[in-house]
Amino acid sequence: MTIQEAQKEVDNWIKIIGVRYFSELTNMAILTEEVGELARIMARTYGDQSFKKSDTGKNLGDEMADVLWVLICLANQTGVDLTEAFKKNMEKKTNRDKNRHINNEKLK
Repeated sequence: MTIQEAQKEVDNWIKIIGVRYFSELTNMAILTEEVGELARIMARTYGDQSFKKSDTGKNLGDEMADVLWVLICLANQTGVDLTEAFKKNMEKKTNRDKNRHINNEKLK
């Protein structure tokens, strides 16, 4: 699935099942919440924290997909074409960092 197809699929789901988009501000708050849930699983899986009973059954991929879902909702609501935005962002990073990381002694 392309990013463009994902944006269309989320939009169709919202229109058919979700009734309407939550407000942009509500979705921003939900995105923050979802990123927090992802961070919790990352901290317990790859960091020093141990799992709690409430973490049982949490799936890293599912948490990442929740973040992506809300980000796509926000893009749809604000008229952002994520495919184009991502292309431009990759170009920006490539131009800015083409020599930066290869010359970073900390990465060798």
